[in-house]
Amino acid sequence: MRRHYSIKVFYSEEDKGFVAIIPDLPGCSAFGETEEEAIKEARIAQELWIKTAKKEGRKIPQPSTVEAYSGKILARTPKSLHQELLERAKEEGVSLNQLIVYLLSAGLKKRAA
Repeated sequence: MRRHYSIKVFYSEEDKGFVAIIPDLPGCSAFGETEEEAIKEARIAQELWIKTAKKEGRKIPQPSTVEAYSGKILARTPKSLHQELLERAKEEGVSLNQLIVYLLSAGLKKRAA
């Protein structure tokens, strides 16, 4: 049975190439000069990872799916931050949840750039 694991690919300035990781399989990654090559190599690494895990009797994780995530998080914050976020949400005319999702999204985009 072939499992379909998601692959995350990013460019490594240090390595001057693309790195592909399979988050569900700890330590499973590959390198390529192009995104396509990195993905191809990651699939090979995936098969070797699973083969080795079977040989060693290790548990093989099931692939994560979007359905595995509820989209719901609970975060404890300092009272001062909670107040600041509530005030900003009120200024923007949005809910606290909408503001937090926006700020997290903007932060992730900025970090990726």
